[in-house]
Amino acid sequence: MRQELTGQAAALPGKGEVESQDTAIASALRTIVTETEGLEALHAALADGLAVPFSRAVEEIRASRGRVIVTGIGKSGHIGVKLAATLASTGTPAFFVHASEASHGDLGMITADDVVIAISWSGETQELATTIAYTRRFKVPLVAITSREDSSLGKASDIVLTLPRVTEACPHGLAPTSSTIIQMAMGDALAIALLESRGFTAQDFGVFHPGGRLGASLKHARDIMHTGDALPLAGADLPMREAIVLMTQKGFGVLGITGADGTLAGIITDGDLRRHLRSNFLDMTTAQVMTANPKTIGPDMLLASAVEFVNAASITAVFVVEEGKPVGIIHLHDLLRSGAA
Repeated sequence: MRQELTGQAAALPGKGEVESQDTAIASALRTIVTETEGLEALHAALADGLAVPFSRAVEEIRASRGRVIVTGIGKSGHIGVKLAATLASTGTPAFFVHASEASHGDLGMITADDVVIAISWSGETQELATTIAYTRRFKVPLVAITSREDSSLGKASDIVLTLPRVTEACPHGLAPTSSTIIQMAMGDALAIALLESRGFTAQDFGVFHPGGRLGASLKHARDIMHTGDALPLAGADLPMREAIVLMTQKGFGVLGITGADGTLAGIITDGDLRRHLRSNFLDMTTAQVMTANPKTIGPDMLLASAVEFVNAASITAVFVVEEGKPVGIIHLHDLLRSGAA
């Protein structure tokens, strides 16, 4: 017993370890609070003086016949890479040009039809000088994302998105933390404002994201549904001895029952078979066994919504109907194979 208690005591964290954990958690909380304050400052700025240049930036990019060229260096450059990727995936053609590489031939990627977004917290990034000069020479619209409107970048730009001066989460005030958070938030705000102004839909989003689970979830029911002879359908007057055979052959575990006009009148599931099991069961008709008004979906429903639908309804197969008539069927296994579930 003493050995067992000794082993348990050894497994418990010591006082120094607990204090170390407490210190780490306190540090993490301070970081999140500080960065949240930075976002709140950006929110306040957008609701005030930053609103006008932000709207101008959105209109300038929308009116452009070319692409958005995002540039920067260091941590701002990393934010720029993310911004370019977000813009491109949400309907605004964009790519990133590294500020240092611009003066070594990459300026040739920028045309007079483009819009350049330059990101620099101080606005005095030396590596941006070449790109700034190039945009001024060839009259390429230049949008600055910086904390200093009176900086070299701010003075040279057509539109300045002046970020609020915020406290870095780094206790030394050196490592870009809060500043990069609000740079990214500003970029996201631009991308989403452009997305919404263009009426960019989930279907459009799917065009740029065909791979992986995201791409699968943006497909439609019609893309994976079984159709034609594969559909497990029967009339309302079919004897159950024949209906069971048909239901087994189709392999979906359900049988759709259609009316005289071809609309889906009901459905027979394994549960319906159990509930109606009695001595004269095989002589009953499908109309006597079916569950009326079954749950259905439309052919244009996104697979992401279809997954949510079958989960909420606790069903394994669902008929796809158009104008009340069954045009397809989707089984839970189809959703799993598609990658949407």
